[in-house]
Amino acid sequence: MIEAYGVSLQYRDGTMALKNVQLKVDRGEFVYITGPSGSGKTSLLKLMMGIEYPTSGTLSVLGRPISRRNTGKIRKMRREIGPVFQEFKLIQGRTAMENIIMGMRFLKIPYREMKQEASNALAVVGLEHKAYTRVENLSWGEAQRVAIARAIARKPALILADEPTGNLDMDNAVNILSLLESIKDKDTTVIVTTHATHLIENQRNVTLIHIEKGNITIERRGKE
Repeated sequence: MIEAYGVSLQYRDGTMALKNVQLKVDRGEFVYITGPSGSGKTSLLKLMMGIEYPTSGTLSVLGRPISRRNTGKIRKMRREIGPVFQEFKLIQGRTAMENIIMGMRFLKIPYREMKQEASNALAVVGLEHKAYTRVENLSWGEAQRVAIARAIARKPALILADEPTGNLDMDNAVNILSLLESIKDKDTTVIVTTHATHLIENQRNVTLIHIEKGNITIERRGKE
């Protein structure tokens, strides 16, 4: 699924975002990435998306090497990834249903099928009753759920969620994390960055990646 060997990432301004990352994530894992602001959490997600390339070392995601020589393969790889951005990136003036369908257009499947998959995804996140509500009329938590529905409607092999609990109250944050955990199955890997370490202290069957000044430590938690 994801394999990194000696991966470092240095930005053009000289900032060393990640240092000598050794990491293997298998299909079906649920992974939390934690660490303070500026530690390298988002940088690691950008590498996994193929938005950034390793300065050194080797990285492969879904069987594709992440390097400047493989931009065509990386574009195809992204079709198998469901991103959930902290700022949602929903299109204002459009309904929840329309936003999800627009995120599926590249799949080249019939509109009726896209609409059915969008309806199914809204049901998963508990928002089928908001399908035809414009996204600007949704609450913050509802908008976050639409963003997650848009990601899962594509039936991705990998979901990458960047701070999905940001700006949410405690109850909504817990609900969002529970929802993301429910999505994971033997064929879908979910990776979540979060500052809310207090919400995951007792989580089991997850992998924790902690980043501090570009260095990572890994803890794999099994069943009690």
